[in-house]
Amino acid sequence: MPETSNLQENQTTTPSNTRKWPDKMIRELKSQQRLTFPLAFMNLTWFIRIAISTAFLGRLGELQLAGGALAFTFANVTGFSFLSGLCGAMEPICGQARGAKNVKLLHKTLLMVTLLLLLVSIPISFLWLNVDKILIHFGQQEDIAIVAKKYLFYLRPNLVVASLQYPLKTYLSSQSITAPIMLSSALALACHVPINIFLSKAKGLEGVSMAAWISNLIIVIILAPYVFVVEHKKDGKWKQGGWWDQGYEDWKKLLKLSGACCLTTCLEWWCSEILVLLSGRLHNPKQAVGIIVIVQNFDYLLYSVIISLSSCASIRVSNELGANRLGPARYAAYVSLVVSLILGFIGGLLMVAARGSWGALFSHDKGIIRGVKKMLLLMALIEMMNFPLTVCGGIVRGTARPWLTMYANFGAFYLLALPLGVVFAFKLGFGLGGLLTGLLIGVAACLVLLLVFVFRIKWDKEAGKAQILASVNVPHASGSEMSGE
Repeated sequence: MPETSNLQENQTTTPSNTRKWPDKMIRELKSQQRLTFPLAFMNLTWFIRIAISTAFLGRLGELQLAGGALAFTFANVTGFSFLSGLCGAMEPICGQARGAKNVKLLHKTLLMVTLLLLLVSIPISFLWLNVDKILIHFGQQEDIAIVAKKYLFYLRPNLVVASLQYPLKTYLSSQSITAPIMLSSALALACHVPINIFLSKAKGLEGVSMAAWISNLIIVIILAPYVFVVEHKKDGKWKQGGWWDQGYEDWKKLLKLSGACCLTTCLEWWCSEILVLLSGRLHNPKQAVGIIVIVQNFDYLLYSVIISLSSCASIRVSNELGANRLGPARYAAYVSLVVSLILGFIGGLLMVAARGSWGALFSHDKGIIRGVKKMLLLMALIEMMNFPLTVCGGIVRGTARPWLTMYANFGAFYLLALPLGVVFAFKLGFGLGGLLTGLLIGVAACLVLLLVFVFRIKWDKEAGKAQILASVNVPHASGSEMSGE
C-alpha cells in the first residue's frame, strides 16, 4: 500500500509540475513583450534617423555620401562606441539594484556614469579635430577625408548630448519605465526630417551633421525633467538620496564593469565599422563605401529589434537576480533566446524580400543599386545569427559578467572574421562580398561560444553574486522562492 500511495502521488504531481513550466514561460513571454515593444520602438526611431541622415547625404552627392558615411563610421569607432559601452555597466548595476529595491544605488550610478561619459568625451572631441590626417594616413582619399572632417566638426556637440542621453535612457529602462523614452523618441523622429530639410538647404553637409545632435537634444530635454521632477514626486524615491555617496569601492566596481562593457561594445562596433574602412580601399572606393553603408542601414533597422531583445534579456535577468529569484532569471534567459531565433529567421527573410528596392531609396547610381541587391543576400544570413548572438550577450551582461562576451567577440571577430575577410576580399579578389563572408564566419563562431557560456551559467551562484553587487543583505531564500515556484 505505501508503494502504491507513493506511485499515485508521483503520478498526480508530475503533470502539475509539467503544466507549471509552460505557464511560467508564457508569463515571462508577456513580461518581455511589454518591455521589448517600447524599447524596439525607441531604437527603431534612432536607426530611422540614421537612415534619414544617410538619405540626405546621398541627395547632396556621391562625395558627400562617402565622406559623411566615413565620418559617421569614425565617430562610432572612436566616440559613440566608447560612450555606449561605458554606459553598458548601468544595465547590470541598475537592473539588479532595482530588483533588490536599492534606490540609493540607482541614483548614484546615474550620476557617476554621466560624469564618466562627460570626462571621456573631452579627449574624443580633440581626436575628431584631426580626423582628416588620420584617415589619409590609413589610405583614404584626401577629398573624402576633408569632407569627413567637416562633418565631424559640427557633430562634436553630440558627444555632450550622448553623455547625458545614454545614462538617462538606461536608468529608466532598467526599471522598466519606457513611456517617457517612447514619447521623446517619437518627438525626435518627427522633428528630424524638417530639421534636416531646413539645415541641409541652409548649410549643406554641415547642416545634416548638426541635425543629428539637435534631434538627440530633444530627447534629453524631455527625459531630464522627467527624472528630476516626476521621480521626485513618486514613492519618495528622491528623498532616499544616494546621489553624493560615492566612494572608492563604488568607483572601482563601476569602472571594472564599465571597462568590460566598453571593450565588448567596441569590439563589436569596431568590426562592423572596420569593414566600412576596408571597403574604402577596394576598387572604386566611393561605390564600395556607398554600398556597404546602405546595406548597413537595413541592418540598423533590424538591429533596433535585436538590441531591444538584448536589453530586455539583460534587464529581466538582472532584475530577477537582484531580487534573489534564480528560477525566473533562468526562464527570462531561455525565453528571450527562443524569441531571438524566431525573429532572426523573420529578419533574414525581410532582408531578402527588400533587396530589390532598398538601394534605390538611398542612391540613383545603378552600380550601387546592383551592389546593394547582391550584398543583402549575404547580410541576411548574418542577420539570422546576429539576433541570438546579441541576445546571448544581453543575458551574460545581466549576470554582470560582460567580459565573457568580450572574449568571444575578440576571438571570433578579430582572430577569425577580419583576417578571413581581408584574405577573401584582397587576396582572392572577392571584393566586398569577401569582407562580408569573413564577417559571416566570425558571427557564427561567436554565437557558438556565447551559447556555451549561457547554457553553463550556474544561476544559484549568480543570484548570490547579485546580492553583493546590489549592496543588500537578504535572508536565505527558500527552495520555492529561489526556483521561482
